[in-house]
Amino acid sequence: MLADVPFSCYFGENQTTNGASMRVLGVDPGLRNMGWGIIDAQGARISHVANGICTSRTGDLAGRLLSLHEQLSEIVARYAPDTAAVEQTFVNKDGAGTLKLGQARGVALLVPSLAGLAVAEYAPNLVKKTVVGTGHAEKDQIRAMVKVLMPRATFNTDDAADALAIAICHAQHRASGAARLAAHVAAKGAA
Repeated sequence: MLADVPFSCYFGENQTTNGASMRVLGVDPGLRNMGWGIIDAQGARISHVANGICTSRTGDLAGRLLSLHEQLSEIVARYAPDTAAVEQTFVNKDGAGTLKLGQARGVALLVPSLAGLAVAEYAPNLVKKTVVGTGHAEKDQIRAMVKVLMPRATFNTDDAADALAIAICHAQHRASGAARLAAHVAAKGAA
């Protein structure tokens, strides 16, 4: 549960002093609006850098995907994240809608990959459980918890809040995974 994890939040541009921090791009895929959020994480400390949405232009599907690609590429170039995380999609009753969302998700996976970043994927329930403490949290609960963790962050859409939640989830799971690996290596070294 996230309540058991110490988070000390601060706001600002990349405030790295020793190079141990990690800049994370979180992406909430969508064909109409693709949410994005950038955070810096150093151990248990996270800070908001920026967030927003990429809005596809009107027209044919190829043009909409191209506009999302161009906008997200600009975000990656501007903020230079170290790693990225994208929310997995779930299959719904509308097969055509799911397919289009999958294509937008492809853009969300492709852009950071082209920039040489490792891209993690998280199920929506895991993101909710990590950030809110329950895997079936509502959108307003996610917004509220992101606001608690990053009080100075402002976001105008659920897509941007979700993207920040995805970035927080990734930072948390990378930090806990690194801690488990370090403990394992230390235990092996002591043996």
